[in-house]
Amino acid sequence: MSRFCAIALMLIAPSFALESQARTVYRCVRDGTVSLSTAPEPGSRCTAKQIDDNAAMVPNLFGTGEAVSGALYERVQDGRTVYGTRELPGSVKVLSFTVPAPPGEPAHEGLGRVSPPRLDRYPKQFRAASRVTGIDEAWLRAIAHAESDYDASAVSAKGAQGVMQLMPDTGREYGVVDPFSQDQSILAGARHLRALMRRYRNDMTLVAAAYNAGIGTVTRYGGVPPYAETQAYVAKVKALYASYRAALGDASAKSRANALSSP
Repeated sequence: MSRFCAIALMLIAPSFALESQARTVYRCVRDGTVSLSTAPEPGSRCTAKQIDDNAAMVPNLFGTGEAVSGALYERVQDGRTVYGTRELPGSVKVLSFTVPAPPGEPAHEGLGRVSPPRLDRYPKQFRAASRVTGIDEAWLRAIAHAESDYDASAVSAKGAQGVMQLMPDTGREYGVVDPFSQDQSILAGARHLRALMRRYRNDMTLVAAAYNAGIGTVTRYGGVPPYAETQAYVAKVKALYASYRAALGDASAKSRANALSSP
């Protein structure tokens, strides 16, 4: 295996290290998928990451929190040999790999309380995000309520931010520039929920568990992980969802009644 290939392998295997110095690896996003490369990928949005080869543990730059399987490809780009995990035109497969899901606990605990629905908080933003993504507004509001109690400036102990308490990497993947903007946070949260709903075929229990503890943790345990905090979170979100469905139904009925009674 060439040294370049060994370096590229180090970038995808968190426990693999070489005696070398810091280097740059590019984390590239295209159509919602993440790849790693030793040079920016054409057609992808790439961010340079500095990696210390001598660190005890190289970070998992995929950032999904779940096990990742794929292949390492070699290609020639601008006259130099480049390695990456996305199959691009002209690339040749070098090897297959699996990055195990990182150990850990929930990324954030959910800062809110189980309290009455609050339809007064950001009504335009929630309606717009629901309309654009197809996510039920009641479900979107239940998550926001449980996560931050609608506090746009909330930051959890684990680093989750904003109304929807998105981790920074997740927010950036959904186009968040200002994590404390309620508009950006709510829309990105809705898009993240849409991706989770697709992954788990609309199983709201698994969606809530993954939103709280991460996809990797749900995968590792084959369902809701045995964390008391996550199990309480799932129950809380379900209770809030029922409350918000009722509240939004009542609000819609009142709106229709008012419209009919108007001259």
